[in-house]
Amino acid sequence: MRPITRRVAARDGLLLNALDWAGDERRTPLLCLPGICRTAWDYELLAERHAGKRRVVALDYMGHGDSARAAELSRYRPERAAGDILDACTALHLPRVVVVGTSFGGLMAMVLSILRPTLMRAAVLNDIGPRIDPRGLELVGGFAGHDPGFAGIDDAVAYLRGIMPRVPLPDDAAWRRFAALTYKQGEDGLLHPRWDTRIQQAMEAGGGAPDLGNAFRGLRPIPAMLIWAEASEFLSAETVREMVRDKPDLELVTLPGAGHAPTLEEPELVRPVDDFLDRIP
Repeated sequence: MRPITRRVAARDGLLLNALDWAGDERRTPLLCLPGICRTAWDYELLAERHAGKRRVVALDYMGHGDSARAAELSRYRPERAAGDILDACTALHLPRVVVVGTSFGGLMAMVLSILRPTLMRAAVLNDIGPRIDPRGLELVGGFAGHDPGFAGIDDAVAYLRGIMPRVPLPDDAAWRRFAALTYKQGEDGLLHPRWDTRIQQAMEAGGGAPDLGNAFRGLRPIPAMLIWAEASEFLSAETVREMVRDKPDLELVTLPGAGHAPTLEEPELVRPVDDFLDRIP
């Protein structure tokens, strides 16, 4: 099933792109929020598994994928992204959702649980918690603002394998798909990031990642699952223990030996994630 592409306006008029898979309108839709250097198409395979059973919407943040680029750097501040998500939910008629959030998308889920407590019926946090390990900030800091301009997909694969060696991708075909979802051919014939690399400047201007411990507690009333890549550069074992202590009913699924971030297509994850989502009306 192919999605419908939706173009919706944030309150300041900036156009946001969303992929919308149809499904049973009686069930709570999935709202899929990607990582900071990722796009809505990362969720294509998950959406194909759940489309028909329920509606699935995946969103491109401002400056990512097919959403518009911002003129002002300050437009890329995380709090503006949270507002955009709420605006998109209104425009797309999503009064209540199950959020699947990878990395930055999981941070947005925590923030949304405070900004609009009635929005979420359940949440899946993919390799992210209320405190980001400094190693993760260092990793994304060297990646988000870099435009290598690769001559071809093989160069892109080699680069990604070098800086993200523990991303749990099983074979060359999976790495090529991952690279194709990361870079896109520009008018110059070279491969460039599918995001505005100025987001790195916006993150640096923001002064680092905040502690979202209070926001994570906003998930206490709802069912939630945490995917933890055991060798994650973003999510430490200590933070995982704190999350389980703060929310004892948190469903924890661990991917041994993996780094940030799982694609949710790993065989060890597909069944538990799908089973969790299928239990949500």
